[in-house]
This record gives sequence, structure tokens and C-alpha cells, in this order.
Amino acid sequence: MALPRQIINLSNVELTLNSAAGPVHILRGIDLAIDEGTTLGIVGPSGSGKSTLMAVMSGLEQVSHGRVEVDGLDLTHLDEDALALHRRQRIGIVLQAFHLIPTMSALENVAVPLELAGRRDAFARAETELEQVGLGHRLDHYPAQLSGGEQQRVALARAMAPDPAILFADEPTGNLDTKTGSTIIDLMFAQHLARGTSLVLVTHDQHLARRCDRIVRMADGLIVGDESSKATIKHEAAQ
Repeated sequence: MALPRQIINLSNVELTLNSAAGPVHILRGIDLAIDEGTTLGIVGPSGSGKSTLMAVMSGLEQVSHGRVEVDGLDLTHLDEDALALHRRQRIGIVLQAFHLIPTMSALENVAVPLELAGRRDAFARAETELEQVGLGHRLDHYPAQLSGGEQQRVALARAMAPDPAILFADEPTGNLDTKTGSTIIDLMFAQHLARGTSLVLVTHDQHLARRCDRIVRMADGLIVGDESSKATIKHEAAQ
């Protein structure tokens, strides 16, 4: 039986930034392999490095040392243009802040990045993606006319429109109430199941992390725990 393909592989990854007080070691020797099509939750306290780890895997941050391979491409020494092209073609990102363009409608917010990437079907694709997240009736509304949950749905539609190999989500429910946040997460997992997209979810919410196949725990720039979420649930139930 063939082994699962690794969609992400990090080897001895370090990230050090300079500050007035001296160098700050944010990631300190991370080794991590993620199988294609799986869901991974990354948890840890504020300042543990979990958002930085996501930034490294998604090509938003370049490492100081080590190797970062994503979807068969070594990102370690790519320049900004090559990283931007990789993100545009293979990566979807949803953040806590929605980052929608206020002067563009929901349809335009999803379509314009596709159009800039040369997609001739940009607006038709955008409409389909907005319908997938339940916003087919809000295509012409501007961000200010949408609720927080609706704005995050637009952001999710925009992230999924290029049909990415990996969806990264960093605290995607952080600006939403519990019920609305749960709806957004349900949509993300539904997209993962429907498309086979790998999902990497950064969250402080332990309950949310347990929805993933696997949980990585971080502290002080290190991975301090790595386990199946099923094993985590079994352990907690036994306590």
C-alpha cells in the first residue's frame, strides 16, 4: 500500500528576527510533515509561534534556517515574486481580519484576484464560490453592508476560488460570535471534504482543534506535542 503524499515538509526550520533588544528566536528547530488531504490544528498560547509557523508554511514569511517544502516546491530560497505566484496558484488563506476591499462588492472581492491571475471565468467562478458559502443573494453588497460572518464567508470564497491544494486559516473565528464562528468552521470542513483540500487551522480553541485529524501543540517556538485528535479525545475522556 502506497504511503500518503506529504503536502508540507519542514526540516529544522528556524526563524530569527532582529529587535532593538537583540535577536528574537520565534521558531527554534521545527520538524513537521503533513499528509495530503488531512486536517491539522495548531494550538498554543499567545507568542508560542503558531501564527508564524503558518506564515512560513504559506510562504508569507521566509525562514532563517532550514528547509520548507510545500506541494512539492522548495520555498526556502524563492524570491517574493515566486512566493506570490505559488500562493496565488496553490494556497488559500483566511485570517481573523477579513481583509476585504471596502470599495468592491462581494462578487468583485472574489473575482478580481482571479482576474489578475488571468482567469477568463473569474466572475462566473466567483459567483459559484459565493453560492457555495450561502451568499448567492449578496453578490452586489459591499463589505460595510455585510455582517462579520458574511464578510468571513466572502473571505473563504476568495480563498477557495483558485481551488488551492492547501487552505490555511489563522484564528478565522476570532472576530465572530460563537454561533457564527461555528458556521464558518462547518463551511471550511465541508470545503475540505468536498475538494480534498488539506486544511491547516491555527486556533486557541481546543474544542475546534479537536475537529482536525491531528493536533500540533506549540510553546516557545517549539513543537511540544503532536497527536491524533482521536487520541486526545480518548485521553480526556479517561481522565
